[in-house]
Amino acid sequence: MFKDILTDIWLNYRGRFLCSLSGLCIASLFLIAGFWQTLFLLLFVSGGFFIGYKIDKKEDLVEWLDRLLPPGYHK
Repeated sequence: MFKDILTDIWLNYRGRFLCSLSGLCIASLFLIAGFWQTLFLLLFVSGGFFIGYKIDKKEDLVEWLDRLLPPGYHK
């Protein structure tokens, strides 16, 4: 019975639950580490997430860097 309730909550309220949990973690980091350290950490976590997303989709990171960086930078 408890497993059914948790499954129902996960299926219907997944976004709210994950965003609330993320907000709680970020607020805790602000209180423990401070503003700049938390901002630095979130920047690197976002970068890692972005790179992992590109790898999961089997996209070429070198091609993406070629579009991002000025011409002639990468040889």
